[in-house]
Amino acid sequence: MNSLYKLLVIEDSEDVRNMLTDFFSRKKYQVVASSNGLDALKLFESDNNAFDLVITDLVMPNISGVGVISILKKKNPDIPIIAITGWGEHPEALAMEAQANIVLGKPFQLSELEKHVNKLLSR
Repeated sequence: MNSLYKLLVIEDSEDVRNMLTDFFSRKKYQVVASSNGLDALKLFESDNNAFDLVITDLVMPNISGVGVISILKKKNPDIPIIAITGWGEHPEALAMEAQANIVLGKPFQLSELEKHVNKLLSR
């Protein structure tokens, strides 16, 4: 069932990006990963909004996760977005303002993230 779902993972930390990609690939999702917001926006454009859900870090070089969320929500208001952050409360408020569906603080449990992904995709 999950292989029908395509996730876009945006994370500048290679370790975290690989961990998320491996985890969700093993769970039979199609995962496309990007190390920065600008590349992710290009992927989103070129794939004609074919992503079912986006997981993005908030603090990244070039364009922040908050910026990415705002742009993606303008293009596709219905896309579920999970923001992940290792920073304090401020980015979380920004992420909510930018309309992230869920904000998770790092470190988080992969099982918790998966629960949120399943819940958002089953809407």
